[in-house]
Amino acid sequence: MPLQYQTDISFNDQISISIAGTTRILDLLKKHQVKATFFSTVVFAENAPEIIKRIITEGHELASHTYYHSRFEEEHILQSKLRLEELSGAKVLGFRMPRMGPVKNELLVAAGYTYNTSLNPTYLPGRYNHLKQKRTHFTKENVLQIPASVSPIIRFPLFWLSFHNLPLSIYQYLCAKTYLKDDYLNLYFHPWEFIDLSDKKRFGLPNYVSRNSGLKMEKRMDTFITNMKAKKYAFGTFSNFIHTIS
Repeated sequence: MPLQYQTDISFNDQISISIAGTTRILDLLKKHQVKATFFSTVVFAENAPEIIKRIITEGHELASHTYYHSRFEEEHILQSKLRLEELSGAKVLGFRMPRMGPVKNELLVAAGYTYNTSLNPTYLPGRYNHLKQKRTHFTKENVLQIPASVSPIIRFPLFWLSFHNLPLSIYQYLCAKTYLKDDYLNLYFHPWEFIDLSDKKRFGLPNYVSRNSGLKMEKRMDTFITNMKAKKYAFGTFSNFIHTIS
């Protein structure tokens, strides 16, 4: 993220931050006994083998986030799948493009992916203009497309920035409305959100990105999961989800 705001950050720093953030996420999920899908680049997986091992050992799902986060070639779609399977010993079924960018479905088909979750079906100036796309899951040429969750009618995005900037009660209300309408939620977050990002000299991030990061993020996520479990909402990986709708 700092690189997107023209702030230099070393490769070692990027990896260490991602490892620390993912460790906090795994600890939180273990506390609540819920499972999740982790989209990893090959570069991260190669430099964080113990994290990948823990993801698999604790019953989570590993999916592809391409080879590099900041550079993409079409051949990375297949290469990342094969390499992640080699590193983890687990089958990789899913794909998500960094920054929820577009991806050619025929390449996913050719690479043997079961599902793709690279679509945010909303409108955000300069980022997404997908108001004509389907809001909920659909199949395209044998690949299940699972868009990120947005609220019914107005399509308010329930992604990570909303979680950081809305009052938690309002975010939970929108999630509840969406879950009751769609029977599921597809929410996504990043490891670095669980690290304190308020140091502008180090990270150079605007307030709407760094707000409620680090320990605040951890506490908000703990409260959110507790609230969703109290409502008897089911948690699971994308692989679990596919079995519920097939």
